[in-house]
Amino acid sequence: MREESSDRGSRGVALESRLGQAYGEEAFLYFLAMERKRSERSGSPFLLLLVDLKEEPGASVRIAPAMSARIFSRLWLALRETDVVGWYREERVAGAVLTQLPAGPMADVCGEVSQRVTAGLREGLPPDTARRLQVRVYQLGPRVYQLGPRLKG
Repeated sequence: MREESSDRGSRGVALESRLGQAYGEEAFLYFLAMERKRSERSGSPFLLLLVDLKEEPGASVRIAPAMSARIFSRLWLALRETDVVGWYREERVAGAVLTQLPAGPMADVCGEVSQRVTAGLREGLPPDTARRLQVRVYQLGPRVYQLGPRLKG
């Protein structure tokens, strides 16, 4: 897989590969704000998925560029092309905005997304890194906030 990291300031792309684009923090937060507005108008919820590293003594919570490329690649494989992937907090928290959710119980959707992403990340990352990952799924929308399951070490 060919991945390129560069300063693409005008487009807000932090990482690009044949699988997709990961947006920088500013662009990602813009897409998140737009989805919140769309959700308010439509009354439909959406999901915010966040991935970061647990704090451990002597270990950085910063996600190194090589590791972020692997995390974003695994997210692109686990999510749909229409989902937005990028930095929620630059080099610290990777995120995804999942739009156009299927009808049905949202608790099931949060759990399914969390399980699929967790499994994909564990497959593609070194065990010591996978052990430190935290995957959180929030259901957002008009008056709806729900936390999905976390990746357990």
